[in-house]
Amino acid sequence: MIPPAVATPRAPDPTGAAHDRVYRSLRTRIMHGEIAPGESLTLRGIGKLFEVSMTPAREAVRRLVAEGALSLSSSGRVATPALTNERIEELAALRAMLEPELASRALPRAHFALIDRLEAINAGVSQMVARHDATGYIRMNLEFHRTLYLRAQSPAILAMTETVWLQLGPTMRALYGRLRRTEPPYHHKLILAALRAGDEPGLRLAVRTDVTQGLRLLKG
Repeated sequence: MIPPAVATPRAPDPTGAAHDRVYRSLRTRIMHGEIAPGESLTLRGIGKLFEVSMTPAREAVRRLVAEGALSLSSSGRVATPALTNERIEELAALRAMLEPELASRALPRAHFALIDRLEAINAGVSQMVARHDATGYIRMNLEFHRTLYLRAQSPAILAMTETVWLQLGPTMRALYGRLRRTEPPYHHKLILAALRAGDEPGLRLAVRTDVTQGLRLLKG
């Protein structure tokens, strides 16, 4: 009698784990504006930074190119994209469509604890402004929006929104420098007020203005 086959446990894939770690870390850096628009990257440099071989570095770059976070030229040059006026306008339009919808879907679940949490995050935004910390400001600002949007329970729309944020990350750093902020975004106060009042039209307007007004200042 032939004994039944016994499944052999698969050994962990260290290359796959390394590639995912590099991808997530590099993705976060790009989204938070830690890399300037048009800045060149090399596989060797990425591998050295994250202490991995060329293979996981190459795979992480491939995924980020597919998401529009990096560009790959015919010569093999990898860089963060320097966005044109048309591209900025397109991404601003996407934010204007996606983010008010997420906020609207979140509104019925916007309990007092959530609003308190958003108030605390907005205080963190103020601290980053006071420190003139551009990447900290971008990180906290995105946390403010993500914390609200998670209550929408619309993972597909949120995933699309985060892809837009990813493509805008380096440009948001340039925007921060141009705005020379001295206080947190005014429209965050309007978002919080609309949430407290259960005002959906006001919430949609506040979110739409908040996510597009600054971007359109970049158009030269």
